[in-house]
Formats: sequence, structure tokens, C-alpha cells
Amino acid sequence: MYYVNQDQIERRLNAIPHIAEGMREAAAAWKPTVACGFIQERALHLAIEVVTDVGSYLIDGFIMRDASSYEDIMDIIHEEKVMSKPVYDAFIELVRLRRPLVQEYYDWDRFALHPLTESLPGLLETFASEVRGYLEREL
Repeated sequence: MYYVNQDQIERRLNAIPHIAEGMREAAAAWKPTVACGFIQERALHLAIEVVTDVGSYLIDGFIMRDASSYEDIMDIIHEEKVMSKPVYDAFIELVRLRRPLVQEYYDWDRFALHPLTESLPGLLETFASEVRGYLEREL
């Protein structure tokens, strides 16, 4: 029997609508300013954290193989059929942004709209739906 912390997964999935809304607003009102850049950075960072947190809970709960990196978390949950290929492809690109956003923030271009900012909202919402569907099937 598996112990999957559905409460913690759901708490994180419930943050997705706010992250998606923030990204949509940032993209729609984009101006090459420091403030807009910081808003975009935070939304991208939160998107990374929510998908990797959920992935980690799934890996731990369903006793999947151990992940060695953020990309590996995405690989594992994709291999386990938690998410579709289009979501996986975008999320691999997303998690690769973690290092530039968190460790190399001094080099981040705050004056450019990152392409993921426009495409991620819908993909995050799809991910939430796919995770919920996976939990329903597997539990």
C-alpha cells in the first residue's frame, strides 16, 4: 500500500491558478522594466517549485526510482505516465531555468519576456488536471 500525501499535493496544485494568472497578467502587460522582470522571475520560480514539489511527492508516495536532479523528477513522472509529452517538454525547459533564476540571478535578463511566460499558464493547468487524474487512477 502506498502513502501518497494527497493533502500536500493538492495544496500545491491549488497554487497553480494564481501562478498562471500572474504569468498571464505579466505577459499581457509586459514592459521592459525591472518591476515586470521581477514579477516574471517570481512566477517562473514558483512554477518550477510547484511542479518539482508535486513530482517529488508523487515519486516518494508511489515509491518510484530516486531522482537525482530537477530534470530527473520530470523524467520520472513522465515515464510513469503522470503527464503528457507536451507538458513534459515544456517542464524540462522550465526546470532548466532554476539555476539561472536562483543561483545566477545577476545575469538574468529582466528586460525580456521569456517565451515560457506566455505558454506556461495553460500547461500548468493541464499538469494539475493530469496529476489529479493520475491519482484517481492509481489510488
